[in-house]
Amino acid sequence: MPYALLSVGLMGLLVFLLGFNVSRIRGSVMHTQHEHEGDPKSPLRKAIRAHGNCIEYAPTLSLLILALGLRLPLTPWWVAALMLLAVAARYIHAVGVLTSESIHTANPLKFIGALGTYITGAVLSIVLVVHAASLF
Repeated sequence: MPYALLSVGLMGLLVFLLGFNVSRIRGSVMHTQHEHEGDPKSPLRKAIRAHGNCIEYAPTLSLLILALGLRLPLTPWWVAALMLLAVAARYIHAVGVLTSESIHTANPLKFIGALGTYITGAVLSIVLVVHAASLF
């Protein structure tokens, strides 16, 4: 359970840090905010996309992690590693979006973060389904 709590706490922290970053950048471009939101190269657009993408995956990953943490209080090492890898993937993806030239530009960190999210999310989902099936 400690790995589940740590993972969800770190995921929540990422959501709020990225949200704060959007607010911080919006405050610096108040008069031209609309122009910045439309420009795929602007820091504001990248911040909004990084936050939005995090919000798309953080809730589901957090629920999977908490459910597994509650059902498997003595979490096997490989499940704990998956939990932490899922969180790391979200952080890596966010850094990739924020540091890319444009939100449309390919970036190895975005790719690694997205792939890590898909793989860890799918495996965590399968582990939870298998565990749930064993309860019948």
